[in-house]
Amino acid sequence: MTDPRQRRLSGPVAEAAALLRRGATRREAIAWFAGAGMAAATAGGILTRAGSALADTPKRGGHIRVAGFSSSTADTVDPAKQTLSTDYARCNMFYNGLTTLDGALNPQLALAESIDNDKATVWTIKLRQGVQFHDGKPLTSADVVYSLTRLKDPKVGSSARPLAAQMQDIKATGPNEVQITLGAPNADLPVVLGTFHFLIIKDGTTDFKTAVGTGAFKCKEFTPGVRSVAVRNENYWKPGQPYLDEIEFFGIPDDNARVNALLSGDIQLAGGIDPRSTRQVQAADGFAVFETKSGNYTDLVIRLDDAPTNNADFVMAMKYLQDREQMRTAIFRGYAVLGNDQPVDPTNRFYCADIPQRAFDLDKAKFHFQKSGIGSTAVPVYASSAASSSPDMAVLMQDAAQKIGLTLDIKRVPADGYWSNYWMKQPVGFGNINPRPSADILFSLFFKSDAPWNESGWKNEKFDQLLLAARAETDVAKRKQMYCDMQGLVRDQSGIGIPLFISMLDAHATSLKGLRPIPLGGMMGYNFAENVWLES
Repeated sequence: MTDPRQRRLSGPVAEAAALLRRGATRREAIAWFAGAGMAAATAGGILTRAGSALADTPKRGGHIRVAGFSSSTADTVDPAKQTLSTDYARCNMFYNGLTTLDGALNPQLALAESIDNDKATVWTIKLRQGVQFHDGKPLTSADVVYSLTRLKDPKVGSSARPLAAQMQDIKATGPNEVQITLGAPNADLPVVLGTFHFLIIKDGTTDFKTAVGTGAFKCKEFTPGVRSVAVRNENYWKPGQPYLDEIEFFGIPDDNARVNALLSGDIQLAGGIDPRSTRQVQAADGFAVFETKSGNYTDLVIRLDDAPTNNADFVMAMKYLQDREQMRTAIFRGYAVLGNDQPVDPTNRFYCADIPQRAFDLDKAKFHFQKSGIGSTAVPVYASSAASSSPDMAVLMQDAAQKIGLTLDIKRVPADGYWSNYWMKQPVGFGNINPRPSADILFSLFFKSDAPWNESGWKNEKFDQLLLAARAETDVAKRKQMYCDMQGLVRDQSGIGIPLFISMLDAHATSLKGLRPIPLGGMMGYNFAENVWLES
């Protein structure tokens, strides 16, 4: 399908576009058409179409500064070890995957020229030829085998290891062909290959002080916790891309500081802004809000591996204290849909709408709280701006808890270091889970008993069995029922509370063009770099 941005102009619209490119004003252009016998109203319509077409036509050149919403000294350009959105955006500048995910989260070919399978178990991948790494080395099957095999190595410590573990055998069957044999059928493998950790690196790479990939940009500078500078890869395998010459990328954890940097002109794109900042951005001339509806959620995390939070009644009391509608309107300004403590969002084809909605209920919360026997013991709750809007969510829960005699002691901690020092390490806290492209990946990373990011430490044998069975099930209706059963188990038995699914909000200068929603995350699923351009 042809990209509408690349369509050719013809006839009067092309003539109008040429006039505008040469600097003619709208009045001068209308006068020119009038001299050719065209009515002013007709000429005005043609000029509007020409101006719109020019705005949608990618332009080469320019430098932008972009601020993500997270940053730490653990920042990495090692695809296997990515953990934060800042890592995802940066690595997508420097590397490519075998596939990439489009606006409907369908896999599209990237470094792979073709992907075929035998019963969803044996997969044969032919590589695109003519692709070079930034140092000039040609892409070969050895690079793919090394990149994928490395994800399985426990010494590497990749959080994608559970996803890679299904690949029992990864071998080169030619200089440009790779065969992957799975331990069990998985029709979602092309989706898996399009996710963040499965980007392809050079065979034998162990030093990630810089990045050498096949991506649209070369790494000119990278300092963890500070910034990266990416410059155009003139030998990029996608014709005409990227459009920009350079991108300076860094994190500004504080939302106000990030928005102020945008409105002052210091940056051109601010990732992950707070919904309460949208009015400020929309009121400023030359700036806009970019919304991506997705499965992103900030969740209440209650650890189940130690007392007193491993008490089932305490967990249930906390879930009933979530006033979801108040959170949606007061905190997120309506940029969210109600959640039901189940991690699959309503836009997903496997979302289970049949599970009864859990409502805010003080009577039920009080019943379970009293049954828990915790009494007057104050329960610390760790919150940080690093987990989007969690301090505000904690305050609403604290106010509700007081009404049933439960004391929640909110511990506000800095965004810097939150994920390494507090997340999953405190009895009660908050997480922030980026959208995942499939129910299988979401469950595998966060809810399977041995998942690396099993936030509440929940272990359920029935859930694990259903997950494996659903992965192999080719009957869509049966698979959906399995996923529905799993959502019910998470909702009722895990230590995770999911009150809302939050729209991803970015803010940008209107001179920055090319942004399109990709539900995998904000900033075009963190893949904005090769797709945006500056309007001259």
